[in-house]
Amino acid sequence: MRRGAERTLHEAKTSILVGTASWTDPTLIKSRRFYPKGCSSAAARLRYYASQFPLVEVNSSYYALPSVENSNVWVERTPADFTFNVKAFRLFTGHQTAVDALPPPIRDRLPSAIATKKTIQYKDVPSELLDALWEFFIEALEPLKQAGKLGLVHFQFAPWLTYSPASRAHVAECVQRVSGYTLSVEFRHQTWFNDVHREYTLRFEREHGLVHTVVDAPQGFSNTVAAHWEVTHPRLALVRLHGRNAATWNSKSVVASDRFNYDYSDTELAELAESIKNLAGRGAQVHVVFNNNHEDQGQRNASTLARLLRAA
Repeated sequence: MRRGAERTLHEAKTSILVGTASWTDPTLIKSRRFYPKGCSSAAARLRYYASQFPLVEVNSSYYALPSVENSNVWVERTPADFTFNVKAFRLFTGHQTAVDALPPPIRDRLPSAIATKKTIQYKDVPSELLDALWEFFIEALEPLKQAGKLGLVHFQFAPWLTYSPASRAHVAECVQRVSGYTLSVEFRHQTWFNDVHREYTLRFEREHGLVHTVVDAPQGFSNTVAAHWEVTHPRLALVRLHGRNAATWNSKSVVASDRFNYDYSDTELAELAESIKNLAGRGAQVHVVFNNNHEDQGQRNASTLARLLRAA
């Protein structure tokens, strides 16, 4: 996106917030097409990003638990009306997690049979340490919440998490663990939205106060679902745009940024804008997050979409 390109809506009460899933992606920084010359520090980049967009998704919190210190810094570097959506830690969403990704005070308390593993799963962790991990996560969210800058806590569940009593029980546990915060959920296994379970899934989301995630992603894979333009929360809706690069979606030979290497066309963005406006017309504030984190594609696409929404 060029310097001086039109900014996204930045009013605190706007019904649609548009942003991206990162402001620190290495390929974004390396491209040198988004950040202006001289914008080279972490502080300068976040301040500049927040001057262009009203919303960002923190995805680093998926790989490692965030800290109170980081949250305080994010609060200080952004305008009063800026919004952070925070992605839940991968252990909580059913993904295998490197032991080294755990905070040292908790890692040091792991039983030896677990501590010697490279990766662990949620079920491997003793209950008292799970309590500590959840407390660590919630403490890190608190500065954002107190500043009025926390939007959604986003749970993107593992693609092998199927529609089942055990899976629903785990989601319900996540809701209970993060009580007092607004959770969005992204189910990726097709069983959640097949003809048999679709209405049950939407009802489950409504009953638990969960924000449904409208997903735009390549189709034809077991780990993607079609876009279901539904609102299950009285105040908020979420749209996450992963790109439509079917060739790299499940490739084992590409890095994450290549997997999401997709540049939405103006025609595609115009079609999405109409659907997003219809979603907002149902009474919810809509958060739109571009997760096509390859170079500056997400930022350019977000800027174009915001312009299309303003022109409507």
